[in-house]
Amino acid sequence: MSQPERKSFPELLSAVPPEERGNLSRLRPLFEEFMLQTPLPSDVSLTETTLGGVPALEIAVPEATADAAVLYFHGGVFALGSARASAGLACLLARQARAKVLSVDYRLAPENPYPAAPDDALASYRGLLETRIRPERIAFFGESAGGALALGTLVAARDAGLAQPAAAVLYSPWLDMTLAGASMKTRAAVDVVLAPDRLRLNVADYAGSADPASGEMSPLFADLHGIAPLLVQCGSNEVLLDDATRLASAAASADVAVQLDVTPEVPHVFQAAAPELEEAEAALTRTGAFLQAHLQLTG
Repeated sequence: MSQPERKSFPELLSAVPPEERGNLSRLRPLFEEFMLQTPLPSDVSLTETTLGGVPALEIAVPEATADAAVLYFHGGVFALGSARASAGLACLLARQARAKVLSVDYRLAPENPYPAAPDDALASYRGLLETRIRPERIAFFGESAGGALALGTLVAARDAGLAQPAAAVLYSPWLDMTLAGASMKTRAAVDVVLAPDRLRLNVADYAGSADPASGEMSPLFADLHGIAPLLVQCGSNEVLLDDATRLASAAASADVAVQLDVTPEVPHVFQAAAPELEEAEAALTRTGAFLQAHLQLTG
C-alpha cells in the first residue's frame, strides 16, 4: 500500500460511534490498524525477545552492525501502540543508524498506571546491559510518549549508578504532563494529531495517584546533569513544540550536549512518513548521522 492510500487515524475513527471513541478496547485495534497499513520491507526480520523480563521486539536489517543497538520506546500517549505497531519507523531508524533496534513493549495505562512504564523501561535497559553490547554501543530512542520514557530512563539509569548509553534521540517528545507549554494553545489549531483536551485525559489515566509535575513523571523537570548527548527533533505544527524547545534549554543549562532540530510546518512524528515526505527523509538522514557518530559506526 502506498503512502497516499493510507487512511488517517481520524478516518478510521469515524467508523466508531462518538460515544465509544474514548473506549480503549475500540481505540487500540484501530491504532494498530493505522500503524500497520504499510508493510515492512522483505529484508527486515522481527524477533520476539525479552529484556530484563520485559517483552521486546528485535528489528534487524542487513545494514545493522552486530554489536550496536538502539533501545526504542514507542509512542501512543502511554495507552496505545506496541513494538510491532512502531516497527515501520523502527526499521527506518535501524537502516539509518546501522544498528539493530530493540523495541520495548512496556505496560500500558490505565490498566498499568505510572510507574509501570518507566519501571519497564529501566528494566529493559538493565537487561540490555546484561548482553554483550557495551553501553557506548547503545543509544536510546523515543517518540512522543516514548520520548518521556527515553529521557526518564537516562535520568533513572544515572541515579541507579548505571552507565549512560552513547546518546539518545527523541522525536516529538511529550515531556511535560502538566501541559504547561505555550504551544499547547498556540499550535492547537495546526496540530492534526494531538489535542490538548484529549492529552489531559491521557495524563489522568497515566498518572494514577502520582504528581504530573514531578520530575519522575515529567522528565522535563528532572535534574538532567550527567546524561547522554541528545538529539531532539520535532515539527513546528505540533502542540508538543515547546516540550522540545524547553528540553533543549534545560539540557544546555545542565551542561548536556544537545541538538534541537525543528522542521517547519510538519506534524507530530513526521519522520514516519518517509520516504514519501521529503522532510521526513532528510530528518532521518540527520538522525542516522548523529547515531552513527555517537555509536562510533562512521567510517
